[in-house]
Amino acid sequence: MRRIVDAPASLLDALQSAHPESSKTTLRQMLQSGRVRVNGEIEKDAKLQLEAGDVVDIADKDVRRALPAGLTILHEDVDVIVVLKANGLLTVATERDRENTAQAYLNTYLGAHRDERIHVVHRLDRETSGVLVFAKNFHARERLKEQFAAHTVERLYIAIIERAIEPPAGTIRSHLLERKDLKMQSVDAHPDAKLAITHYRTITVSADYSMLEVRLETGRKNQIRAHLSEAGHPVVGDPLYGSTVNPLSRLGLHAKLLGFSHPTTGKKMSFTAPLPKSFRALLASGISKRS
Repeated sequence: MRRIVDAPASLLDALQSAHPESSKTTLRQMLQSGRVRVNGEIEKDAKLQLEAGDVVDIADKDVRRALPAGLTILHEDVDVIVVLKANGLLTVATERDRENTAQAYLNTYLGAHRDERIHVVHRLDRETSGVLVFAKNFHARERLKEQFAAHTVERLYIAIIERAIEPPAGTIRSHLLERKDLKMQSVDAHPDAKLAITHYRTITVSADYSMLEVRLETGRKNQIRAHLSEAGHPVVGDPLYGSTVNPLSRLGLHAKLLGFSHPTTGKKMSFTAPLPKSFRALLASGISKRS
């Protein structure tokens, strides 16, 4: 169950409104069992003060058992499943970790008794949070991959960077090549380099950091991280690309919005992931805002 808060209220009051038949003891047990998320993050504080626009998700008991704390289902139908992935969770398996991934958890969620299985369409870096779409059959996977290849998928990210970037809005365009150390780097010319186009807009500036809205026109590996680093403003918490600070105790990158056409119906679909609380708190003392 999902509720969007329409007026300031405590989390317990919001739960009471969603479940008027439940006692406050039951609602507190719901919180302590990890079934409640606020803006995508598990929240157990009944006294937490919510603001208008905050999103409260209450998971069913069976879903809570099947999915880990770092994964929330935003939408599911016969063809696709859209999730909110927390930072720290892999999208797909690596040589070191084959079980603790979004793909593996969703396959368990679907259940062995079904013919469905999870097909990977795109990925988010382990330390990036936000919206991901997976396909549940081969047809859906191929249609979605065609959209990604044609750059018709809408992808908006929020990035927290070091200092203020100039100009405050613009486009970064280069050809990215993966080095032997797996780091992406812009090069003048190379047969294996791929065109990468990143559009950015400054939202908030504070004394030490800035919040950017970033729109991807292409989707290369580490594209945002590489481009902003090369512009002299690495994403915070990203030592691979030159950041020397980590005020969020995580990578300052969040996939805020994902929009695509449904692979079967063709209907336009768009999903958003609320900004992590830590992002908002870091920029709460912003000295200027740009629209």
